[in-house]
Amino acid sequence: MSSLSPSSQLNKALLQRYLALPQGNLCQVTYVWIDGTGEGLRCKTRTLESEPAGVEDIPEWNFDGSSTYQSKGSNSDMYLIPVCMFRDPFTRDPNKLVLCEVLKYDREPAEHNTRFSCNKVMEETKEFRPWFGMEQEYALLGIDGHPYSWPQGGFPRPQGPYYCSVGADRAYGRDVVESHYKACMYAGVKIYGTNAEVMPSQWEFQVGTCEGIEVADHLWMARFLLHRVCEDFGVVATLDPKPMTGDWNGTGCHTNFSTKATREEGGLKHIEEAIERLEKRHAHHIRRYDPHGGKDNKRRLTGRHETSSIERFSAGRADRGASVRVPLQVHQDGRGYLEDRRPASNCDPYVVVEAIARTCLLGEDSD
Repeated sequence: MSSLSPSSQLNKALLQRYLALPQGNLCQVTYVWIDGTGEGLRCKTRTLESEPAGVEDIPEWNFDGSSTYQSKGSNSDMYLIPVCMFRDPFTRDPNKLVLCEVLKYDREPAEHNTRFSCNKVMEETKEFRPWFGMEQEYALLGIDGHPYSWPQGGFPRPQGPYYCSVGADRAYGRDVVESHYKACMYAGVKIYGTNAEVMPSQWEFQVGTCEGIEVADHLWMARFLLHRVCEDFGVVATLDPKPMTGDWNGTGCHTNFSTKATREEGGLKHIEEAIERLEKRHAHHIRRYDPHGGKDNKRRLTGRHETSSIERFSAGRADRGASVRVPLQVHQDGRGYLEDRRPASNCDPYVVVEAIARTCLLGEDSD
């Protein structure tokens, strides 16, 4: 059995005694932001005198960027700018979680503040009414890095019985999955659903449908909630695109995309036009679809295990081995959406949706 974290063995009933204490009119607000790796999440909490009605009631704050890979120690203050507020499922009402953008000391966007650029593009393209849904895959590990519930020093049965499975010998870690789902619903994250995935201890949740930048805001908060839930259970959620080498599926973040035109009668023509644009910029999108310019996805997009080849763009009807898939129902209806299956599980959703909007809506074609 994979090892669990020591903190998960603390007395949780004792914790509930303190969480149940009244707090008067005071409100705890936990500020959440993306650190300088472009993948990690950080948080810290402060007290407000009253419950904020909206994100505009939450003050800016600051932090030491030299400890989060975001600045040098000689000039390390960074600003936290609240952009999206959620209910806190861990300390519960009236307490809040707030997703923040990061600005440097001169109030310019930090180098890894990809939301700033994405928001500008979404404003430019809002007339298209772009909708997004993102399918976040992940795997559960023990703190020793071994997949949760896998035999120590060995492997479970080959893939086949695990996808959308039930049963103690097939579905590993469902308590984490169900807790995360309820935490997202309580918080106000637009979680669409969840399911067990192809590799044992691998799961997926979906966020959306959302218009514009909202899908990325909500996916980042859903990731934060996942890591916090896993912390309580003493396990780790990895977003590595290929958590296990060998004959095991990788993990992606398939992204569904539509516009007002693709959703209306005759929309299939507009979907096909968008696919043509995506094909012309395949190399550009590969570089944008993981935090390391395609190096992470190279381990995943091999043309095997329900993936396309990273070297070649492909599109197909109901084809899970294609770069871009058009669901069968969309072909039958003649309208709907496309699914870009190339984004890696550890992608930055702001970067992904911005790249899609630039290519498909603004018509950018330079590589």
